[in-house]
Amino acid sequence: MTRVALYARYSDDKQSPASIEDQFMIWREQAKREGGRIVSTYKDAAISGASVILRPGIQALLQDAQMGRFDATAADFP
Repeated sequence: MTRVALYARYSDDKQSPASIEDQFMIWREQAKREGGRIVSTYKDAAISGASVILRPGIQALLQDAQMGRFDATAADFP
C-alpha cells in the first residue's frame, strides 16, 4: 500500500480554518479510492503561498520527503 502525505493550506486570516480540514477530507477520500494509506499530514494556516521558505508545513513535508517517510502525496494520484 502506498504511504501518502497530505498537505493543505490557506493564505490569509480572512479564510476559514475549516478550509484545511475540508481539503484534508477531499484528499483522504481520494487516497482511500486509490488504495493509499495516510501516514502524515502537513498544513500552513494564514500564510501566503508566495514563498515556500516562510511556510513551516511545506518545509516539514519537504524534509520528510527527503527522508523517505512517504511514497506520494495525494496530488500524485490520478
